[in-house]
Amino acid sequence: MNKEKIIKSIKTALAAVLAISIAARLGFQYSATAGIITVLSIQNTKRETLRSARNRALAFLCALVLAAGAFHLLGFTLTAFAVYLLLFSLLCLYADWGEAIAMDSVLITHFLSEQSMSSSLMRNEIALFLIGTSVGILVNMHLRRKGDEFQRLADEADKQVKELLEKMAVWLLLGDEEKQGPGCLLRLQKSLDAAKTCALNNYNNDLRKKDSYEVDYIQMRQQQSMVLQELYDNVKSSACLPRQALHTAKLIESIGQNYHRSNTAEGLLQELDLLFQDLKGHELPASREEFEARAILFYVLKQLKELLIIKRDFALTHAKPKYLMSPK
Repeated sequence: MNKEKIIKSIKTALAAVLAISIAARLGFQYSATAGIITVLSIQNTKRETLRSARNRALAFLCALVLAAGAFHLLGFTLTAFAVYLLLFSLLCLYADWGEAIAMDSVLITHFLSEQSMSSSLMRNEIALFLIGTSVGILVNMHLRRKGDEFQRLADEADKQVKELLEKMAVWLLLGDEEKQGPGCLLRLQKSLDAAKTCALNNYNNDLRKKDSYEVDYIQMRQQQSMVLQELYDNVKSSACLPRQALHTAKLIESIGQNYHRSNTAEGLLQELDLLFQDLKGHELPASREEFEARAILFYVLKQLKELLIIKRDFALTHAKPKYLMSPK
């Protein structure tokens, strides 16, 4: 178990105890329920916590109305509670409030236990909800974005891509029976997933602004990783390649060397276009084998162009925050 999970567990336990203590000190019935509400209110980020609190509050108001109707028509019976639960569950699932079903229904069971929905008991349940939810929100207000952590994870992913491109350049020229591409691609995907999780948490922990640069950056790299998978498959399938493969390998190596955040890919695209023009001026293939090899090489170049266009389009539509502008 990592450090963050231990801290969250301790925080959750202390927050629950605090909510129970507050409810008990104020003299409310079923004070332990406030602790349960707090536990269910604590999410991974600030934005998620506030969104969850809003949804549960709306759901709780609906639960009170539905419970009042069911108990009024059918009395304080299990049948009435079953009718309430059926209607409330359908409403929550339709409104995407599924997380509120259990928590709000626990509060409604207090009416069933007391055989009453008196105003004093209603105030009691509302108070338990407010105490539990408020404590859950407050304990998550300390969460902050982790810019350094994102940089580390994104740097690791970029480093793996650079290494993969360098290996592809070698495979294209010399061949490699083992071609450890699948392992490299799998590690890259795991690194990108970790970086995306960090980027999403950073976005959802910053309530002052909605800067999606980090999230969009990782999505751009994930799109490129899909192109890299196709690129690897084509390089792997090439049993023999024509002499033009030397220029392509040099271009792949150049892309790897310039694979960093500040590169707009404009220069690399120009270099690629020049290579396309040069290849068009070469004589036609003299054999079937050379034709197939040239076709694979041409497709490899098309994939490289797609890889670069993805980065160029991202660079044109996103201004880089200052803490991400220094090239590696």
